[in-house]
Amino acid sequence: MNNWRRIDIDAYDEDVVHETDLYDPDPRDPATVANDAKQKATQVRSLISRGDIPAALAAVLTDAPYGSQFEDAKNVSLSAVLLILNSTKSTDIPGIVKGLSQDEQDTLMKYLYKGMASQGTEVNGSVLLGWHEKLTEVAGTGCIVRVMTDRRTV
Repeated sequence: MNNWRRIDIDAYDEDVVHETDLYDPDPRDPATVANDAKQKATQVRSLISRGDIPAALAAVLTDAPYGSQFEDAKNVSLSAVLLILNSTKSTDIPGIVKGLSQDEQDTLMKYLYKGMASQGTEVNGSVLLGWHEKLTEVAGTGCIVRVMTDRRTV
């Protein structure tokens, strides 16, 4: 009698909404996206060594991998973003954030939330919260709302 709780009622519903119905899937091949993410990570390390943090951040925020089939590329991109965030002085953050477009600011907010949710050794909570504070000051709370309502995750 308790098995009724384990029945997937969505399997019997014709009007159920699937994740693929909410946004257009990325048409690229997972191997291509993973290769692009690795190339961006290499480019990010090069730009950081030259001290060009805004260009490194812009490079990794363009064409972010979206979709469940791109988990490897998502992890590589998150590592690259965390490397950038950890190597930036807190006094430089507002200027860098102001130079980003609205889409790039939203993508950065997605990476901040993903970094907060992860439990890796490269994640520094105080750095993520500092970036979150500065990004919210520049982009406003609308950035947070857009990220929370967007079904695409990085």
